[in-house]
Amino acid sequence: MQTENLGDYIRQLREQAEMPLRKLAALLDIDQSTLSKLERGERPVNRQMLPIIAKTFNVDEKDLIIKFMSKQVAYQLVDEKYAKDILTAAEQEIKYLTKKNGEK
Repeated sequence: MQTENLGDYIRQLREQAEMPLRKLAALLDIDQSTLSKLERGERPVNRQMLPIIAKTFNVDEKDLIIKFMSKQVAYQLVDEKYAKDILTAAEQEIKYLTKKNGEK
């Protein structure tokens, strides 16, 4: 997966669809200047926007969520000395919780 900024990706989708900034901003219920800042990476993308973006541009919502969440995790761990170990432990914890919740 590419590590491009989620805002850059959204801009690419919008431009490929030849959609004006104002139209996507209206769909997301935000103003044009906010969308412009999102696309430039100056403001964070809101998680609730992802389904709208996926539907609007007919892209896989899963890919958008992965881009969004991986950036969140990366920012949390970027300065951690044991980042890779933390990710490994988190993966094990997710497996445990998934199994535990599935048994309920």
